[in-house]
Amino acid sequence: MDNDLLLLQALTETAGPPGFEVRMHNLLRKQIERHSADVISDNLGSIAGRLGDQGPKILLAGHMDEVAFMVSHITRDGFLRMQPLGGWWGHVLLAQRVKVIARKGDLTGVIGSRAPHVLSIQERKNVLEIDTMFVDIGASSREEAEQFGVQVGDPIVPICPFEVLPNPRLLLGKAWDNRAGCFIALKVLERLRQEHHPNTVYAGATVQEEVGLRGAQTLANTIAPDIAFALDVGVAGDTPGMNQQEGHSRLGGGPLLGFYDTSMIPHLNLRDLVLETAKRHRIPYQIDLMPGGGTDGGKIHTANRGVPTMVVGVPARYIHSHVSIVHRDDLENAVRLLVELIKLLDERTVERIKGLARCDHDLRVPDPASCEREPSERQPSPV
Repeated sequence: MDNDLLLLQALTETAGPPGFEVRMHNLLRKQIERHSADVISDNLGSIAGRLGDQGPKILLAGHMDEVAFMVSHITRDGFLRMQPLGGWWGHVLLAQRVKVIARKGDLTGVIGSRAPHVLSIQERKNVLEIDTMFVDIGASSREEAEQFGVQVGDPIVPICPFEVLPNPRLLLGKAWDNRAGCFIALKVLERLRQEHHPNTVYAGATVQEEVGLRGAQTLANTIAPDIAFALDVGVAGDTPGMNQQEGHSRLGGGPLLGFYDTSMIPHLNLRDLVLETAKRHRIPYQIDLMPGGGTDGGKIHTANRGVPTMVVGVPARYIHSHVSIVHRDDLENAVRLLVELIKLLDERTVERIKGLARCDHDLRVPDPASCEREPSERQPSPV
């Protein structure tokens, strides 16, 4: 495998449950230090490398945590009950292998429930609730499970080895949500070392996104960016049964540009600059509307006096399960787009994006740099 694939493998196979991201934090710190001598971290574990020391502050952040579980109870017979960390759907869980991160070392287990042979017809039709499931680690009693090192509060993560599929552009792995965003941030940091950029760039990842966008808030408060890009994944719509209303993006169609989610509507001037930059450099893109979820952008864009923010990501199949698939071209085009955008974001352009020069007389803004400064006495009209 080439170096990028080795990095992707390390990112996807490393455990990083919400609140227990220390392994991911250490991996990211090691990678960031290859490209930046200045590493910034908040008190929860979010991390970013810095390039440059003047001009506007530009933040690029994936999130390092993944949907996971916590041991909530050890039964008398040695089975583990689970508390979800993030959003899970019961259909994707049964008979899947997991890893319990215990005091004495990682333990392999399997998720089980009552066998379908003993369920009523009605019960078989329903999605099983997670609180009826358990993890079997091969312990015969609570005492034996505790001897293995398991205790209530230990995190549990899915097991899925990274794999390049027969089409070598398709990559299968655990936790593309959101190790894809972490990879994009690292690659932008790497490429910007060879590029002039008229700003100070912070690129890294946040903690605890899956349980409330928490690290995004603390990292944004730590850095106080002028412009931000939340790097995440969206639901691919190119599988059987999906329709245009449920999702129209496809693997290999280009990075996703988030126009709407439940946590944020992107800043208009920044959104249009992103669109025009993609067109100017002939970078394919796809527009994403996500009515059933949010991203770190939801917290970043409301930090301090407000931060113009845009979600840039990639489509992924089967997220919030043990396994997902992304397209390598989408990752690479997301990196290309962000590098070109950062090269444009000088102080003058950022000032115009932030609304110090109003462009709302016409909602079609091909380039914020083309807007004219309005008289200071004119009050902005509501849009």
